[in-house]
Amino acid sequence: MTAIVADRLSKWYGSRLAVDNVSFEVRTGEVMGLLGPNGSGKTTILRMLTGFLRPSSGTASVTGVDIFKEPVEARRRIGYVPEDVPLYDWMRVGEFLAFMARIKRAAPSEAAAVDAVAERLSLRDALRVPIGKLSRGYRQRVAIGQALLGDPALLILDEPTNGLDPRQIIEMRGHIRSLAGERTVVVTSHILGEIERVADRVAILLAGRLLGVHQLGAVGPGRRVRLRVRGMEPEVQTCLLRVPGALRVSVEREPGADLATYFVDAESGAIAEALAHAVVAGGFSLHDIGPAAVDLETLFLGLTSGHAEST
Repeated sequence: MTAIVADRLSKWYGSRLAVDNVSFEVRTGEVMGLLGPNGSGKTTILRMLTGFLRPSSGTASVTGVDIFKEPVEARRRIGYVPEDVPLYDWMRVGEFLAFMARIKRAAPSEAAAVDAVAERLSLRDALRVPIGKLSRGYRQRVAIGQALLGDPALLILDEPTNGLDPRQIIEMRGHIRSLAGERTVVVTSHILGEIERVADRVAILLAGRLLGVHQLGAVGPGRRVRLRVRGMEPEVQTCLLRVPGALRVSVEREPGADLATYFVDAESGAIAEALAHAVVAGGFSLHDIGPAAVDLETLFLGLTSGHAEST
């Protein structure tokens, strides 16, 4: 199932094109990362997806609801944590969460919703503490807590680890990953390592353009398979692409070597047995096969090389 569909979204600010014809889908229950340097269009895309900003062109939907035709219904399905969260420093944590629960008409009751969020994010000891006295890490927990009130199907987090110390970053990663499957999560960052540690897939952005969407094998079930095969490259690649579920095949061969390493991006990590069978049945020599995690740094540099970032 699909949680988000963004279709040819573009946004102009005067003469500057901030988002340029971006389309992608987010699957239900996954963590999708939006990765790109500052100014790449990540926050603008999030503001359009949450209905706070109308696109210059294009459409988007959340769980089948058009964000721009039915904005109120769409927002009921979204919990949003912007980079600079507007929290009320003079309110105690429990008061603020109860206030937000009333606004969102949280079920089964406001008190039960606040209690569940406090338990989920380890906020019980802070419920009577004024928000203004909280550390940055606890403020982020409160921000995510208010977003979870109302039980949204989709949680959108803009740079959630900015300004956190190393321990707080690790804790925040754990909170984000714990939500995977239970909810769909979209998270942005300009730091490769943060996206690599929490996301199932990553959409790479540069200067408002989408360069590609890729599976990350380091989190969750592996969906990239590595094979070392002896045979003619074109024939081996054709053989691998015939396997149901195989999406793309890339190859690496060292000069003078008679073996090549093939990387197959697939819909499921369960494809490995079918790939091995196809190689052997095709008359090629299979030397080894196993999962291969995507190297996000190499992927990012490869996609962005030759692209000039606008200022």
